[in-house]
Amino acid sequence: MTTLFSRIIDGELPGRFVVRGELTVAFLTIAPVRPGHVLVVPRAEVDDWLDLDAAAREDLFAVAHTVGEAVRSAFPCRKVALAALGLEVPHVHLHLIPIDQESDVDFGRADASVTAAELDAVWDRLLEVLGAAGSR
Repeated sequence: MTTLFSRIIDGELPGRFVVRGELTVAFLTIAPVRPGHVLVVPRAEVDDWLDLDAAAREDLFAVAHTVGEAVRSAFPCRKVALAALGLEVPHVHLHLIPIDQESDVDFGRADASVTAAELDAVWDRLLEVLGAAGSR
């Protein structure tokens, strides 16, 4: 069964990508916990990160590191939280969330009403930091 994330990766559903790599992509979530909340997702449809092959796992965390640095630069914070939860979509994904305190990682605060304009502003900031503004 094709996952929601595979449909985004394949272009069947829209996504605001900040990285499109051979093994891993990163895109904004449509229900961010905080501005700058990004998902880092392997192209391979694997449910649990512990089941990723070595190359996919290494690339996933390398992309998470690169994007995490961009999140920290674009959205000043004390830290960028990394969470591998993924029960809602059976496809490995890492949440990168800029935080100032641990309570900032509260998925009950996910904002599904964020506007396209607000998402575009976040997207533009991240692309600028990543130096990928031409990759839209």
